[in-house]
Amino acid sequence: MDLDHLDLNPRVIAAVKKAKLSSPKEVLHFSGPDLQRLTGLSGPDLQHLLRTVSLHLRGSSAVTALDLHLQRDRFPEQHQRLSLGCPVLDRLLGGGLPLDGITELAGRSSAGKTQLALQLCLAVQFPRRFGGLEAGAVYVCTEGAFPHKRLQQLVAQQPRLRTDAPGDAVEKLRFGDHIFIEHVANVDALLECVSRRVPVLLSRGSARLVVIDSVAAPFRCEFDGLASARRARALQALGATLRRLSQAFRSPVLCINQVTEATEEDRAAGPPGAPGGRLAPALGIAWSNQLLLRLMADRRRPEEAGLGRPARTLSVVSAPHLPASSCSYTVGAEGVRGTPGTQTC
Repeated sequence: MDLDHLDLNPRVIAAVKKAKLSSPKEVLHFSGPDLQRLTGLSGPDLQHLLRTVSLHLRGSSAVTALDLHLQRDRFPEQHQRLSLGCPVLDRLLGGGLPLDGITELAGRSSAGKTQLALQLCLAVQFPRRFGGLEAGAVYVCTEGAFPHKRLQQLVAQQPRLRTDAPGDAVEKLRFGDHIFIEHVANVDALLECVSRRVPVLLSRGSARLVVIDSVAAPFRCEFDGLASARRARALQALGATLRRLSQAFRSPVLCINQVTEATEEDRAAGPPGAPGGRLAPALGIAWSNQLLLRLMADRRRPEEAGLGRPARTLSVVSAPHLPASSCSYTVGAEGVRGTPGTQTC
């Protein structure tokens, strides 16, 4: 359609044609000031011209958020996820970890949090058609040594876990060469690591996943109850830095967190779906406000045996794109597997 068919004053159309602009698309090639210099139109006339041309090119039908969500083929990057290496766990998380934002995995000791983090460090290296990002991972340890032996065991068992990928595709991956390990002992060192060293690896494309295991350890050691304001500022600085990295490089960030016994106030304020209500993630609201996705890994205690509860449960506690839900899982030699048929909402 040419300019003559638009609902514009003939004087405006004549000014546009005099500027040798023959179609609506050509009008939008120029900025407002440049278009005003070319056509000599007044401010109100120029605004009406731009609004009319924009509405014509956009079409008359409104596009809802649901329409955009369903158009995965048009916006593939917005729907891309990092697979956890297990179809059951991926279904629980709507395809895997989001690439933009911080995911927290909280839970009691020996629930399998580090096991899942190591599994993600391997999954991120797979080709995109198998749910990976074709890059390595940065693993930041804040307590204890990196579990090298367990990693080697998982690498050796990848063909058993990743039955979705051909054996030759798995064998080509040199998993151990693409996991970059950092050890930090305090909050300052952690902030230095994520603000200076981690961005170098992400910018080079060497890594597309950042794991912090655990985020609570340095903060619990350095800050007591009297330093809550300083701790909150440090947590906000850490969260802001991690969010910027994730957004800039489209790289998921996984932070493993410890848990504390939930107070009555925690239980009352806790979101629906929080497992059991006995435990709450550490670090409080200053940290929880930094998160996109909060997961809780729960393991049945010995005294709870025989009560019909699964041994291990992974729950979605809060997320803007997922309902509160859970599924049971097992930890074996080959890694973490969700149990089919156990997902509940």
